[in-house]
Amino acid sequence: MVTMLDVSGVGHRYGTGAGANLAIDELSFKVEAGELACIVGPSGCGKSTLLRAISGLLTPSSGEVRLHGDLVQGVPSDLAVVFQDYSRSLFPWLSVRANVEFPLRSRGLSKAQRHERADEVLEWVGLSGAARKYPWQLSGGMQQRVSIARALACRPALLLMDEPFASVDAQTRFELEDLLLRVRRQFDSTVLLVTHDIDESIYLADRVFVLSKSPASIVADIPVDLGSERDQITTRESDTFVHLRSEVARLLQMRSPETVSTADGRTAAADRAAADRWAEAERAESRETARN
Repeated sequence: MVTMLDVSGVGHRYGTGAGANLAIDELSFKVEAGELACIVGPSGCGKSTLLRAISGLLTPSSGEVRLHGDLVQGVPSDLAVVFQDYSRSLFPWLSVRANVEFPLRSRGLSKAQRHERADEVLEWVGLSGAARKYPWQLSGGMQQRVSIARALACRPALLLMDEPFASVDAQTRFELEDLLLRVRRQFDSTVLLVTHDIDESIYLADRVFVLSKSPASIVADIPVDLGSERDQITTRESDTFVHLRSEVARLLQMRSPETVSTADGRTAAADRAAADRWAEAERAESRETARN
């Protein structure tokens, strides 16, 4: 397989001297072309710092990031980001189609080509009928669909998603998760998604990277063998899903990789309860952050 993203020994420290804060510590991992990988970790562990380093918005204190073999120095032209706060990432004075077309203006496409590209991705996210509307006329879930369409219109080599579904209700979250799986297959996209939600990470991912508490390091790189065809009911009820959910929940409750054990004495019910408590706490924090 071809490596799309190579994060090698990346660390970052804010400040200098005795007051310096180490946010991430010697992180190394790879994402293969066409893969959907999820990063899950505790609040404040350095996930946002890592995404800024990958996107070229921040130069790490140590290590390097390479996108399809090229050293990331500044924001790569073939990278797109979908943020959590869709209300701030769309231009309220532009129509849905104009929002999707906006980043294409700098890519040398003619007006007709921009229209064609925008119409294609809007159809794929189910918003063909909303092309002339404005963001403020749409629900939160529909606005996030516009954000996804805009990112896909750029045909990015890598799509970064920073907790993209944290600010929507549960039913809309499920719909957007399934949408992502569909368009990912359609466009053969390489995706790196950050989430607090254990269930979401397993449902979406080919691999899950579990981060430790700050300063972040990789606790585990877990392959997710759930097949390419997934649905919200049977997939989440499968033995494989439940096992992976419990494993990730245990890892997130550990302080470091060295403390991880098999926990033979734990019951499946206890593991599921722990995962539920963790997921609910993280969702509550995400909702509070969105309100503020």
